Amino acid sequence: MHSWPIHEAKARLSELVKRAQEHPQQLTRHGEPVAVVISLQAWRRQQHQNESLVDLIRRSPLVGAEELELERGSDLTRDLEL
Repeated sequence: MHSWPIHEAKARLSELVKRAQEHPQQLTRHGEPVAVVISLQAWRRQQHQNESLVDLIRRSPLVGAEELELERGSDLTRDLEL
């Protein structure tokens, strides 16, 4: 993780944001870590990390779909080598 003093991060904000889209960026004050800048995508993943299975299903794009057509092969069995 790249470390940025806050005064440098303020002066080079565009570069900080660009790098944060690839990897988290650490901000320091007087050499001590105080914050981390991450991409919006990483933040969103973190927000959903502790959600329940029910919440995950409710966010599915298939919620409310009237008809869902799933195709299945017509084979009833398969050959197994023992």
